[in-house]
Amino acid sequence: MMDSGPSERVTIAGSERSRPQAAVPQTAIRPQTHEPDARVEVTIVVRRRAPLAATGARQTRAGFARAYGADPVDVAAIERFALESGLVVLEANYARRSVVVDGPAAAIAAAFGATMTTYDEAGVTYRARTGSLSVPAALGDIVEGVFGIDERPQARAQFRPAAATSTSYSPVQVADAYGFPADATGAGETIALIELGGGFSPADLTKYFAGLGIAQPTVTAVSVDGAANAPTGSADGPDGEVELDIEIAGAIAPGAKIVVYFAPNTDRGFLDAVTTAIHDEANAPTIVSISWGGPESTWTAQATSAFDAAFADAATLGITVTVAAGDNGSSDGVTTDAEPHVDFPASSPHVLACGGTTLRAAGAKISAETVWNDEAGGGATGGGISAVFPLPSWQAAAGVPLGAGTGKAGRGVPDVSGDADPATGYRVEIDGTSTVFGGTSAVAPLWAALVARLNERAGKRLGFVNPALYANPTALRDIVSGSNGAYSASAGWDACTGLGSPDGAALAALFGTAPSPTP
Repeated sequence: MMDSGPSERVTIAGSERSRPQAAVPQTAIRPQTHEPDARVEVTIVVRRRAPLAATGARQTRAGFARAYGADPVDVAAIERFALESGLVVLEANYARRSVVVDGPAAAIAAAFGATMTTYDEAGVTYRARTGSLSVPAALGDIVEGVFGIDERPQARAQFRPAAATSTSYSPVQVADAYGFPADATGAGETIALIELGGGFSPADLTKYFAGLGIAQPTVTAVSVDGAANAPTGSADGPDGEVELDIEIAGAIAPGAKIVVYFAPNTDRGFLDAVTTAIHDEANAPTIVSISWGGPESTWTAQATSAFDAAFADAATLGITVTVAAGDNGSSDGVTTDAEPHVDFPASSPHVLACGGTTLRAAGAKISAETVWNDEAGGGATGGGISAVFPLPSWQAAAGVPLGAGTGKAGRGVPDVSGDADPATGYRVEIDGTSTVFGGTSAVAPLWAALVARLNERAGKRLGFVNPALYANPTALRDIVSGSNGAYSASAGWDACTGLGSPDGAALAALFGTAPSPTP
């Protein structure tokens, strides 16, 4: 930490933000502008007290907080700074390395050197910032990120509605086609679902699971940053994502508990939901499923770093994190250039990134499976090479090519795949209507439910499964036909479907069965 006078400040690395595209600015909020009713709540991410041990070294949640959480001395320094800046400290969580503070917009702007403006975009008004953030130099080594000053929508749900003429399956039929082990239900496991809007109706869930002849799983809602289970009544909105996730995970792993973490769709809300789920001692998730994301280019470096650190926490705790790879092909929906892009947080090297296929099956027999790519407008699986994260060691022998746009090495996305084409989608119940949805949103909870079954069979948490999968690629069904735009499927790993879709029997053999208890 550098020695300096009280007025010297340093920039928070990676905090630079640009003006929102297509937004119309309204009113600037500057330190000299006092608006007592405009309060802003932010999350300050604090450094670890010690670096994480090598991946594979497991910790309990309580042990993790003591070994790798925030140092109380660092937290105390943040709290003093907040009070001196006219802010209120609302919470300090050592495991999550988060200090939450609140104050008038002008005080927040002064404390963190922020230039804030109110924007209007497509009828939605939100506060955003431009430029970098800063803190007093004495805190420069302590603060790793500040989130909440910018309220622009950060992520999109990765689901797609189907056309009326689509082929469809129940989640159970998809699991049967992939040969998921039938001797497990996910009992004893807890699947966390991260949701950034909308909600679920208990009546929908009751009707859906009764229709499948499956006992309804326990579903609990957790509020993060003031968000809650709030159905909009529109199946085309975020309700579709929430109920799709619950119904797929619950149908395939009905013995597991499902905990839904609702948060605002901002970088702060998303991050707080993830860290809350990972470090939730009361509900203790063993698997986290994320069906939201956005192009890497839309995230700040402080955000990608903070999320990846949280996912590294999950790996140390033995938690598997599954993430949808995106529904907009190799461009990931970016229209400002003609280059390929990948979706984040799927590109984090500490998650299992889930791409999409088109599945044709009858009963437990698969007749064909190709890359999901509907050129007529139905979407396509995301995938490509990260421009943010380097190639992980466990992908070194997978034949990951250089990025088609950058010509540089990077983390390859996705790792695995599963049925995502709306034309071969999942029958679900959304806002009182029976419908068919697809998208890689469906693949993240599909794999989460599979991991729940495998955990139960193995009698332990599989945790970060990527190294084991890359070391045993024959445990996946290799997809060799199709393209997502810039990349084509081929033998072995590819940037469309990763190592392939699940071979349930092979995965069950790979991860084993817990020994029977001694009589």
